Amino acid sequence: MNGRNPGSRTLPALTRRTLLKAGGAVFASTLAAPYVARAQGNVLYINTWGGPWEEAAKKHIFAPFKAATGVEIRTVSPVSFAKLAQQVRTGTYEFDVTTLGAGELLRAEEAAIIEELTKAPYEGALFHNGVASHAFATVIGYRKDKFPNGGPRNWAEFWDVERFPGARSLQRYPARVLPLALLADGVPVKELYPLDIDRAFASLDKIKEHIRVWWTAGAQSTQILRDGEVDLIGIWHGRYYEAEDAGAPVGMTWNQGQIERAYWVVAKGTPNVENAKKFVEFAVSAKPLAGFVTEADYGPLNPAANEFTSTDDAKRMPTSPENYAHTFEQDIENFGGDIREISQRFEEWVAG
Repeated sequence: MNGRNPGSRTLPALTRRTLLKAGGAVFASTLAAPYVARAQGNVLYINTWGGPWEEAAKKHIFAPFKAATGVEIRTVSPVSFAKLAQQVRTGTYEFDVTTLGAGELLRAEEAAIIEELTKAPYEGALFHNGVASHAFATVIGYRKDKFPNGGPRNWAEFWDVERFPGARSLQRYPARVLPLALLADGVPVKELYPLDIDRAFASLDKIKEHIRVWWTAGAQSTQILRDGEVDLIGIWHGRYYEAEDAGAPVGMTWNQGQIERAYWVVAKGTPNVENAKKFVEFAVSAKPLAGFVTEADYGPLNPAANEFTSTDDAKRMPTSPENYAHTFEQDIENFGGDIREISQRFEEWVAG
């Protein structure tokens, strides 16, 4: 990763609106259970997503952190909010540090299961006791052999089954799909949040019979696009590039890509709290973060990481100025309803 990305800039910090009821069980007990069966020491346990994510983290974050501090990193996967909550309640810790999306972060803070973080490693890093690390985007991907003149350029065109006929796929995840349904129905990005939930479901009704696969895992989304099982897909940008790098005849657009942020958090009451906080600060420092996001296909949220990111690498990142200008950010604090109730409604709708 040689050379600076000259056009990189800082993404705007998320606002602190009144917390919505962010869904899921709220673990509001005083958490007075005796802490830990696992002895502390120079070992830190990190909850990871496994696979390519973990491999990139080991190479660019975990190994350099051990070299710098002498603290050994061991991993537990996959990422689990339920385990985070359970271990804090019981005092038996499987891991000290994990990453959460914005919705889970709000739940974790409300449930008092993460440590308070007051030191911002860089300007704008802190959000509800999470430290912003990296970003990814849900984008439109399509098969070039199905659409040789180009695929959909926005979600309204993705919904247009006459102009773009073919099998479709979306993620079985309402927090990501409902905003896309509203964009398809003509809602401007600036007026998207709070979401009009009923209108979003009405929009989904129009496309439902054309959704061949409601994908539930990133690897699955890559496979069905790469192998031509579907012609159009809403897919994470990194998973799209996996299909492209494998030689599949695929195309995509950044237009109306939906950006989400990932945050490092520290488990409440972990006996390794000091090493955990040191790790989080290290993990979002410029050079380790740049290496991680480049290999794992994310975008860095610490702008200093751009000093170690080449212009070519930045072209694949949702945080580069050229791509970011065409995207929008999910606003989980202003979602428009109780996520737990909406998720239940969505599952019933998919099954119905």
